[in-house]
Amino acid sequence: MKETGNNYCVILAGGKGRRLWPCSREERPKQFVDFFGTGRTALQQTYDRFARILPSENIFVSTNDDYAHLVREQLPQLDDSRLLAEPIHRGTAPSVAWATHRIIHINPDANIIVTPSDLTIIGEEQFKECVDRAFCFVAEHKRVLAMGVKPTRPEPGYGYIQMGDTECDGVFSVQSFTEKPERDFAKIFMDSGEFLWNTGMFIANASRLAKCFSKLLPVVLRNYDETHPVFDFEEENRFIHDNFPSYPNVSLDSGILEKTDGVCVMCCNFGWADLGTWHGIYEAMHKGEGDNVVINTDAVLDNARGNVIKLSDGRLAVVSGIDNCIIAEEGNVLLVCRKEDSSSNVRRLTNEIQMKKGEEYI
Repeated sequence: MKETGNNYCVILAGGKGRRLWPCSREERPKQFVDFFGTGRTALQQTYDRFARILPSENIFVSTNDDYAHLVREQLPQLDDSRLLAEPIHRGTAPSVAWATHRIIHINPDANIIVTPSDLTIIGEEQFKECVDRAFCFVAEHKRVLAMGVKPTRPEPGYGYIQMGDTECDGVFSVQSFTEKPERDFAKIFMDSGEFLWNTGMFIANASRLAKCFSKLLPVVLRNYDETHPVFDFEEENRFIHDNFPSYPNVSLDSGILEKTDGVCVMCCNFGWADLGTWHGIYEAMHKGEGDNVVINTDAVLDNARGNVIKLSDGRLAVVSGIDNCIIAEEGNVLLVCRKEDSSSNVRRLTNEIQMKKGEEYI
């Protein structure tokens, strides 16, 4: 068995999940929802997945203050020292910077995998093998490593990573990152064989990550270290709540990885889907009668094709003569919109509804 004591995981669970509105709501975003009726929420499934690979005490969760109670409710085994609750939304780069700071004080030799909390993974054994190989690579080479998978369709809603020179078996230098290209470009990327889907999972040696953050982000945590020679996580929590707003709102991808030399990508062989949008769910999920995707819903379909249907428990969906739509209901909101427009329209609509109707509908 491989030594896993130096390997850590940071689960990012602070997003608002508005692209899956109305089933993902401000009070309970998608990562805290049992979206597919499996008995476990997306956050719980992500935790379970990494608890099979790493010691459970090496798993940390990054979230927002507003959602800390949901994390504690869904992961009661998570110690307070492994829950990082931010006072304000500031993107994934500051979130990972804080998590890296805490972990490196626990274990200076740590290697860290960063993962979103709402991914679907198919092939758990292949996934574990890829993660193990990735940890070995970053421990030996002190590089930042993205995890990519081969595209199966020209999906405009995903990020793409262009592979460069071969570093070792299955690992390549990164030529470029492209976020959500137009469909025509996505097809060119897929046909070229040079691009992988960006899974959003990254692995790095903690000391390497810390150096990247010190160059590219404000010196918030360095100021903590200068004024607190003895580390204490509760004191660090208080410091972060006072100083976290000093960070810019920037993602790990654009703020750090695209500006860091020597980033690599591993071509992985597990099944993967980012189910963050209604259109993405339709593309990734198994199609039933009439090419419809019916999610944990009692539905009667009549001359209806290409829809995504998701209603609350106890509701019956009767869909007749409707094609290529999103039909989603949760609480006090029913959404019906064209599927091809959903990725951009849902975000726009939530902003408009918030202004016109108030927070209770968001």
